[in-house]
Amino acid sequence: MGNTREGGRTSARALVYEAPFSARIQTVEVPILMEHDRAKAKVRIRSLYSGLSRGTERLVFEGRLPESEWARMRAPFQEGDFPFPVKYGYAAVGVVEAGPDALIGRTVFALHPHQTVFAVPSDSLIPLPESLPPKRAILAANMETALNALWDSGAKSGQRIAVIGAGLVGCLIAHLASRLAEASVTLIDIRPERAEIAEALGITFRLPQKAEPGAEILFHTSASEAGLRLALDLAGFEARIVEVSWFGDREITLPLGGAFHSQRLQIISSQVGSVAAPMRASVTHRDRLETAISLLNDARLDALMTEEVAFDNLPEALPRLLAPDAEGIATAIRY
Repeated sequence: MGNTREGGRTSARALVYEAPFSARIQTVEVPILMEHDRAKAKVRIRSLYSGLSRGTERLVFEGRLPESEWARMRAPFQEGDFPFPVKYGYAAVGVVEAGPDALIGRTVFALHPHQTVFAVPSDSLIPLPESLPPKRAILAANMETALNALWDSGAKSGQRIAVIGAGLVGCLIAHLASRLAEASVTLIDIRPERAEIAEALGITFRLPQKAEPGAEILFHTSASEAGLRLALDLAGFEARIVEVSWFGDREITLPLGGAFHSQRLQIISSQVGSVAAPMRASVTHRDRLETAISLLNDARLDALMTEEVAFDNLPEALPRLLAPDAEGIATAIRY
């Protein structure tokens, strides 16, 4: 469906989370850029695809963000305040149709909610390499999370690395870790069908009961208590466990007796809001995102794109797509 122009604004359609387990598409207004806007380097983008985050957006959709985190969890171009109503999302890919001449017609990535047309400052956009398919580019924000987790872990060549949870971020972490020379990487998940994804990425897959102990670096991404307990069970001496999941308002318990102290284990948090400490002095947020985008130039990652949904059908599809037992891995929203 097209967008209409009235006066100095154009209408667009945006997804709005309006109540627990409820979302709708709402008509919004976007400024039509004039010459003075060009001087300020404002840019208008027509969306091609956006990505759905099964982690954070599930918590937003269910209204399970702790109030203490409302300010910290704001997305860059979020509109509205938690819990509801709110426009939320951070993986949009589109074509520049108005703005600085150098950007007109370029395909770009933006940390913007799900919306057919939007306007943002030019310095918030990352132009995409011509070799990168726009659909795959929606993985950029998740790749950035995976890259930050790898930096937080301190993982090195030749180490034994385990990734627990073969969701999108887990698969991307395993993919990046496998690029370390002579590293032994295992992707672990309770769903045997994820073995096909691991095979497409060239990574060893194991069910939890078949996973071997002794890992030096472990990443937990399953957002489950059982998954984090498994990480403790599989950790070798002085292993580092990187917790990448976010539990929202849920509390979990862990067996921190037993071997936790005698094995000198570490559990650290990794969260994409801040650049990982080992890289913070030399890498900006934009540097990190640009690096993440460059890492998407690998056709094997298309195996992670397991479903495509039309934007108009998104509100009805969300309960299925964001269910705890949802099938598939990454969902592309098509405009």
